Amino acid sequence: MIIFGKGEPIIKTHGIHLTSNITVFPRVAVGVFSRFLFDDIVSKFQCCKVGYMKNANYSRDVYILKYKETEITLFMASVGAPHIAADIEELAFNGVENFIIFGNCGVLDKTIPDCGIIIPTRAYKEDGVSYHYVGDGDYIELCDKYKDKFKDILKEYNFYYREGATWTTDAFYRETRDKVEYFKNIGCVCVEMEASAIAAVCEYKKLDYFTFYYAGDNLDSVEWEERSLHGESMLDKKKEVTILALELARKIS
Repeated sequence: MIIFGKGEPIIKTHGIHLTSNITVFPRVAVGVFSRFLFDDIVSKFQCCKVGYMKNANYSRDVYILKYKETEITLFMASVGAPHIAADIEELAFNGVENFIIFGNCGVLDKTIPDCGIIIPTRAYKEDGVSYHYVGDGDYIELCDKYKDKFKDILKEYNFYYREGATWTTDAFYRETRDKVEYFKNIGCVCVEMEASAIAAVCEYKKLDYFTFYYAGDNLDSVEWEERSLHGESMLDKKKEVTILALELARKIS
């Protein structure tokens, strides 16, 4: 049972843990789920550490990244709905107003190529976070404010892409065959763990956002196909995907 609370929260964020005298960050942030891609960005571009986010068992640094003279807030996005919701809450406290968040997903359509780009149009809510921000409803429509800009970037960089609904779940070991078929039949082309939460938190807090995915494992087969799910698999191709996010951040900054 989930009860939607309409009042003010008891626990309030105080933002990230600061390690510099910078308290207000660039309003556009890029969040990447992959540790490999995050470390690659930090190594390639001018990055200034401004603080870190932490929970009970690990912490992640937050940077101000300079990309083609544009300053962007950079963070390694936490995997899973509760964690990404906290990331958004804390970074918004420090002035972030626009979130671009991307990472790997599983595909429900085997014709989507490995590392192909997926633009989710709506997210079916099987997470435990989104209902606390937007209440009832089986799905949430995803913001398309920056979709056309992103498609222009995809065309410029010659990337394949697909649009379609996504299935957000907290329980990836319970992605059963009957559920895969159900979500395929209602228009889902991929499955992941964050989209509905990102949308719900940003809608509640009146923040702009854009989330997209690159295709990984394939569930549309007799046996599960891992494909490039492992972080280091097809890493050069995935590094090209990071440029898509940085270019979008630059265009909307």
